[in-house]
Amino acid sequence: MTLGIAPRRGKPRWLILVAIVALCMGILPAAVALAGPVGNASGFEDDDGNLNVNSTFDWNGFDPTTWTGTAPNRQSTKIASGWQFLGLEDAQAANGDSAFAGGTKQDHSCATIGTGKAPNKDDLKRIYVSSKDVGGKTYLNLAWVRIPQNTTSASAHVGFEFNKGTSGTCAGSNLVQRTAGDMLIVYDFEGGGETPVLTLRRWVTSGACEVTTNTAPCWGVATNLTAGGFAEARVNVGTTALDTIAPVDETLQDSEFGEAGINLTDSGVFPAGTCNSFGKVFGVSRSSGNSSQAAMKDLVGPGNFNLTNCGTVNIIKQTNPRGLNQAFSFTSTLTGAQLSCTADTTPASFSLNDNGNTSSNSTGNTESCANVPAGSYTVTEGADPAGFAFQGVSCTSSGTGTSTSTSGKVVTITMAGGGVVTCTYTNQQQLGAIKITKTGADKSCTGDPLPAGCSAPGVRLLSGATFSIKVGTTAITGSPFTTNANGVVCVDNLAFGPYNVKEESPPTGYATDDTSTTVITVDTNAKCSDATFVGETKTYTNTPLSDIRVTFNSKAGVGVTTATIQCTGDPDFAGGDDAAPVNLPDDSSGRFLDNLVPGTYSCTVVVDP
Repeated sequence: MTLGIAPRRGKPRWLILVAIVALCMGILPAAVALAGPVGNASGFEDDDGNLNVNSTFDWNGFDPTTWTGTAPNRQSTKIASGWQFLGLEDAQAANGDSAFAGGTKQDHSCATIGTGKAPNKDDLKRIYVSSKDVGGKTYLNLAWVRIPQNTTSASAHVGFEFNKGTSGTCAGSNLVQRTAGDMLIVYDFEGGGETPVLTLRRWVTSGACEVTTNTAPCWGVATNLTAGGFAEARVNVGTTALDTIAPVDETLQDSEFGEAGINLTDSGVFPAGTCNSFGKVFGVSRSSGNSSQAAMKDLVGPGNFNLTNCGTVNIIKQTNPRGLNQAFSFTSTLTGAQLSCTADTTPASFSLNDNGNTSSNSTGNTESCANVPAGSYTVTEGADPAGFAFQGVSCTSSGTGTSTSTSGKVVTITMAGGGVVTCTYTNQQQLGAIKITKTGADKSCTGDPLPAGCSAPGVRLLSGATFSIKVGTTAITGSPFTTNANGVVCVDNLAFGPYNVKEESPPTGYATDDTSTTVITVDTNAKCSDATFVGETKTYTNTPLSDIRVTFNSKAGVGVTTATIQCTGDPDFAGGDDAAPVNLPDDSSGRFLDNLVPGTYSCTVVVDP
């Protein structure tokens, strides 16, 4: 065969020839495989048989990772591009490797664990697990790494078991006692390049078993995920794969690496609108894909892995200042058959009250909803109650793929499996103020400028007047209040609402003009210290009082003459009236006509010898 190839400018002819030879010998790296429908939907290259990130995301996208613990049983966790990752390491080619006792089958509820060296094709180095919610669906990726193989056609049968429980271990091992709904995914790869097949089983406590001769509890009848289009997988047959998330970067040889991607929502593990969760995972190599015949070999794990399609939403209502007795209304689109909320079972509409809380929260001001299915939701606070203004809302979110955004009183929540969202709404109490000004007539308030203490010609600001301020019949703190040298009483930090204001006593030398109770409604946010006061105002006027003294003295001796006085005026005054004269005492003290308001008075004094 003759190849006519002209060398490219700047490229040595020998390098091109080497590439041609390599191509002819088939030793160049394999072409990048396109992801299948599951990987295309999830954004994870789950069936190209390598770990490299070629277009969207792949296992090496978690690099760098940190492995903790003691070799050869370390583990690694990380979150990257919204994917949560768990890697579990296992001893390899060692007699002390964790293993299942001879003859142990997958159906054994609490398998007997011991040590031993697994057969070459069943000896696992590591398993990898990752999950993410994408478009309201939960995706799970699995991968296994085994030791170098004696033959490139060696089959691989790996079970990935997910347990709902996280405690209550089996006697003699660190495995978790199985409960109804536990999940077993079996990865069956028959050597020779055939596409791996993934099957799913659920732990049942009643009903049919996969192994027909068994009785429940057992693994239920298997579902073929691959045939249903819910899973896809690949083994690195005929090529190498670089693993950079291993404890040490490692090039995996032919058929040492297998991976898979599964749509857990469409496969029925996580049906839309319902909740499911798993807390533990372990990997196990099996002698074959036939559960009735397969013996369990090598064990990797278990490890903690929060695989769930539901999360938790907490809505907290706080007032500023804390602990005020005021209900606030909310609406939300939180829904789901398994949704469980503390305030009510249908949180489409609920009410929260911060009453009595000072530095912590309570059931009264918190709506906590568990089992919120993955998806998008909104929570909205209603109209501000009288005397309160919306101050803001702050949210925190945790968990892969869970996030929030806010616009005014509306919080939009994107919930992914395992996510937790906590949003705290704060409303500030609107506090107003009442300013009372006390004035009185004063003829001395003349000139320009006016004398100190005068507010206008003929008007003086009066200190010493007292006022009560009550809510209903209960005086507020500090009541009664006394006007200062400027004739002012200003009281702030008043919650919105009506207040009963009354002058209780006038300054010395003045009469109270208005003895009634005035209702003043506080409905404007204000403080006494504001540069421009915009609160409630009220001016009271007092009338100045005067005294008239009339003295009588009988010069010839006491009783020789007598005298009476009768005064008329408007209004009447103490010591005399319009109807009858009043005797004047015969002494130097005279008769005081006290506390006369300004007016015109006529008095007649009659001396009667």
